Amino acid sequence: MPEDNAAITCPFDFSEALEFDPALADLMDLGSPTRIRLRYGDADAWLVTGFEAVKQVTTDHRLSRAGIIGRDYPRMTPEPIVSPESINVMDPPHSTRVRRLASQAFTPQHVEGMRHRIIRLTDRLLDQMEQAGPPADLVRHLSNPLPQHTVLDLLGVERQEWPRIEESVRQLLVVGADSKQAAAEAKADLTAYFAKLVEQRRNSPGTDLISAMAAARDGEEQLDDKELAVMALTLALSGQDTATCQISDIAYLLLTRPELMEHLRCRPETLTDVLHEMLRYIPFRKGVGIPRVALEDMELDGVRIRAGEFVHVSYLTANRDPERFPDPHVIDVDRPNTPHMTFGWGGHRCIAMPLAMAELEVAIGRLIERFPRLRLVVPPEEVRWDTDTIRRFPMELPVAW
Repeated sequence: MPEDNAAITCPFDFSEALEFDPALADLMDLGSPTRIRLRYGDADAWLVTGFEAVKQVTTDHRLSRAGIIGRDYPRMTPEPIVSPESINVMDPPHSTRVRRLASQAFTPQHVEGMRHRIIRLTDRLLDQMEQAGPPADLVRHLSNPLPQHTVLDLLGVERQEWPRIEESVRQLLVVGADSKQAAAEAKADLTAYFAKLVEQRRNSPGTDLISAMAAARDGEEQLDDKELAVMALTLALSGQDTATCQISDIAYLLLTRPELMEHLRCRPETLTDVLHEMLRYIPFRKGVGIPRVALEDMELDGVRIRAGEFVHVSYLTANRDPERFPDPHVIDVDRPNTPHMTFGWGGHRCIAMPLAMAELEVAIGRLIERFPRLRLVVPPEEVRWDTDTIRRFPMELPVAW
């Protein structure tokens, strides 16, 4: 470990296929926590990497997400992605209340009711790909449009607004310093748009997610308009970002590891378990996400954390912790179903996880069923990967069948 806990500068810019970032691997080996310095923000942070230590951070009320608001906290992007009103920077009991109400829109029963819409959107996209004929770009035909179309369809966004919303979301995820103004404008545009949409749904409820969250009740409590708008914005961001990357990344694994594709062809009933194992394995983003700030002096995994210091966790390293997952760098389709951290943990675990899993099950299941001989038509080393944002995903996947 560096002398006197000197911070390690971490650009976290590794973008080589789905290889694990060697900088993160080195930080895992150093032990946890370790002081790091990110590209943006006026302070260093502690980074926690082990599964149990990450679990502790995400459930310890002495470490606050809300405490970062108004501070130039250490982060990956020039403009903070998260809005000050977002559920992602709330602490209990406020976050508990909002999550309890919003999650009523994502019960298994509600998600099953949405599945037919996801199937319809998926089949339409795969029909278009088949009609276009091979070679076809799987990213353009499926990975990019499906999550975007699904979440915007379920939120009740008018189809003519989809390109505008998609571009604003992309602007927020760019890491270049010269994108700060564009990112700020994109966030303002999205915030205003969803505030207006919430007002419309209050006056005229429909079958969309915003209407479902607006109808949620816990006794006398319900979400107010600002909370609803922020939840809609959060879903638009995470629904397009994470699911887009994961469909592309999972497809890349299936196309470059024929034994995985063959396993799912022969044993489609294992799809959900195999998806979870791939989600555990895939480094779906670069670096770290939103930090927490210590509200008081505390000891964490043998290290003294002082009040006011920032603490980042890495879900990516937690998912590769050998004490939690034996042979963590191997995709084991028979691995016992052990919860991973791809959807977060604790009070900030993704409430829309059931919807995300339904998307993945439909997208990958339909893809394998429709195109059992799907193959990559370029060598894997020729696939281009995103280098402009915090995400890890292939820019295109040329396929034939």
